[in-house]
Amino acid sequence: MEKTNFLTIDCGTQSTRVMIFDKYGNILAKEKIEYEPYFSLKPGYAEQDANVFWNSIITGCQQIKEHSDGSSDLLSSICAVGVTTQRESMVLVDKEGNPIRAAITWLDQRTSRPVYRPKGVYYILYNIIGMYQSLMKTQAEASCNWLMQNEPENFNKAAKFLQVSGFINRKLTGKFVDSTASQIGHIPFNYKKQRWAKKGELNKLLFPVDDEKLPELYKPGDVLGYITEEAGKLTGIPVNTKVIACGSDKGCETLGMGCLHKDQASLSFGTTATIQVSSKKYFEPLSFMPAYPAAIAGYYNPEVEIFRGYWLISWFKREFCAQEVLMAEKEGIPAEIILNKNLEQTPPGSLGLIVQPYWSPGLKTPYAKGSIIGFGDIHTKKYMYRAVVEGLSYALKEGLYNIQKSGKLNIKKLYASGGASQADEICQIAADIFNLPLYRGKTYETSSLGAAILCSIGTGCYKSFDEAIEKMVSYDKVFQPDAKNSSLYESLYNDVYRKIYKKLSSLYKEIQKITDYPEKF
Repeated sequence: MEKTNFLTIDCGTQSTRVMIFDKYGNILAKEKIEYEPYFSLKPGYAEQDANVFWNSIITGCQQIKEHSDGSSDLLSSICAVGVTTQRESMVLVDKEGNPIRAAITWLDQRTSRPVYRPKGVYYILYNIIGMYQSLMKTQAEASCNWLMQNEPENFNKAAKFLQVSGFINRKLTGKFVDSTASQIGHIPFNYKKQRWAKKGELNKLLFPVDDEKLPELYKPGDVLGYITEEAGKLTGIPVNTKVIACGSDKGCETLGMGCLHKDQASLSFGTTATIQVSSKKYFEPLSFMPAYPAAIAGYYNPEVEIFRGYWLISWFKREFCAQEVLMAEKEGIPAEIILNKNLEQTPPGSLGLIVQPYWSPGLKTPYAKGSIIGFGDIHTKKYMYRAVVEGLSYALKEGLYNIQKSGKLNIKKLYASGGASQADEICQIAADIFNLPLYRGKTYETSSLGAAILCSIGTGCYKSFDEAIEKMVSYDKVFQPDAKNSSLYESLYNDVYRKIYKKLSSLYKEIQKITDYPEKF
């Protein structure tokens, strides 16, 4: 059988997707293996047995083989494997690549003592620019610092400290290797130079992991190894198949949406909502917030993140929508379908009800809290739901403003992916609020498609990303903004939404002083 297809592994928080794409971006096989997102030994802890990820890959590959047509084994048709995973879920492993303890996932909320406190002129400087608390907070949130302080025996005996992608690449290739485009999180990585931070550089001071505990890095699109006999035996993937360096789930999403040029922006309507662009130039969308390495070698993904993002829809459903959930169960449909129908029954702007979705404090807004303002006796649950959806787009639009200002860009097109993008109503609201056309991909599996594109480059199937995107990426619908709605949203955004945080920030600080939440470092 001719080997022209690509196998992708997308290892997420709640499931792993093992897929096979052809060189035109068509999905030939797909297996989704679900698991609990984490277990918690203490309040705020969120851990996962890293072997759950590896075993799900084995299961997914085996199921692809079982479900293949008897006349053809799809696994035998692949010429490369690409791995994309969740960001900042960290695994300690021994020299054989076996986990020493459970992975600490990105959802974990434990904190540690800061390891670096600037002194003298640096202390004064960080306070003047308002970044001292942010510097303390980012250190406190680092799993490497927590492990070194609370489990020094485990950390000291570990051979490597890996992203989930590095753990999987070790299982596939037998080597401690990973992509530069997967290195996102509280780690000693120099984002501007796209390499491990050196002694004396800020991220090495904040996250002091020894160099020997870090994997060897490859540029996205490079061959970082080959399938070993052991991995081939367990998965059914042909031995010596190339494993291509890919990138994080968000970075591969952006690539999988075909978002490559400076007039395009990628929206991710996921648990964590993001807006990011692809840029040859390094710039920080918010000062001291790095641009992440893109899934294209030498590029960056300047990004603004809404940490809880479209999790807010799940929160709203859980807290307020028991009736809709029961109704959906009876009809055998997701509850979101019923909720999204409500969007058609409420007017744009929610009659002045506005949500600012700062449910989790950010590095630049360490005292922030979410807010809902503008209540009147006319506002029902349907209005609240619409205000949540609108508020998320307002927050992402604010992110776009910062990206355009810092990068001197003029974004003309939006590309949406992620679970909530499957709802036409949500996509239309976003198009109206941004006042830009919004393209939705034909496939929901955009992270996997991005990994497949990288495989196509790494194997020489296509000579350029423009060519690969032209051949492999397609769109099922374009949402054009409604001029009347956009005018209303523009007024609410400029005259109300953008002023909310400034007006309430002093109250947020008072709340923090009184309640000690969020915790001050």
